Amino acid sequence: MPPLGACAEMLWPDRPVAWRCARLREMGFAVGLWNAWEHDLDALAASGATFSIMNGYKVGRLSDAPGAATLLASAREVAEIGRRLGVARLNLHGTGLGAGGRPVRPEVATPAGWIRARDTLARIADLGAELGVVFTLENLNTAVDHPGVPFARAEETLCLVAAVDHPNLRLNLDLYHAQIGEGNLTGLCRAALPWLGEIQVADVPGRCEPGTGEIAYPGIARALREMGYAGPVGLEAFASGDPEAALAAFRDAFA
Repeated sequence: MPPLGACAEMLWPDRPVAWRCARLREMGFAVGLWNAWEHDLDALAASGATFSIMNGYKVGRLSDAPGAATLLASAREVAEIGRRLGVARLNLHGTGLGAGGRPVRPEVATPAGWIRARDTLARIADLGAELGVVFTLENLNTAVDHPGVPFARAEETLCLVAAVDHPNLRLNLDLYHAQIGEGNLTGLCRAALPWLGEIQVADVPGRCEPGTGEIAYPGIARALREMGYAGPVGLEAFASGDPEAALAAFRDAFA
């Protein structure tokens, strides 16, 4: 079984986040976070959780010079928070996200934007090497959750990460987003394998735990084992009912 984690902000919404982190630790899961700086960092650290991934920036963009400078400064600031918590991976997106996951500034990727994005990510990778941290670039879907985000498709994020080809920049392949936008999930996993830093999962539709929708996650788990992937898998999903039952279903799908 690969190492499993779960996004604390999406489970037990009536409980403090530090409590959720401690409960995930008790159940044997690592913890994913979105914006760790919005929570009590001392309480998060005291939870004893192993933190697998969190957002690695507050503001900034990949595709223009001012946005890149802002992103790099923000990533440096957030990396210090990540190191304080021992977070394994710091996550990035094609552009800055605001309320509800909508882009702060909707964009359409241009040829010049692609070149700038690749150069920005190369600088991010160098920053990761300097600080001893790993950044990941996540694919998103633009049809349901994140309209207006550039470099969103898994095909696009993979192209950028492969073009940089640096051990401190990896791909966070989110299969929920990929199913909505592209499909061919095992094919995507196989193509991305050399650059994978993490795989994230939720079912479609509904963004709940495996077994609630159309994705055959046990088959994907089997394919990942056959292709030799032994890296982390994170549940970035809401619970369709009881969170502990949702976590059990996630664990069973990847057993």
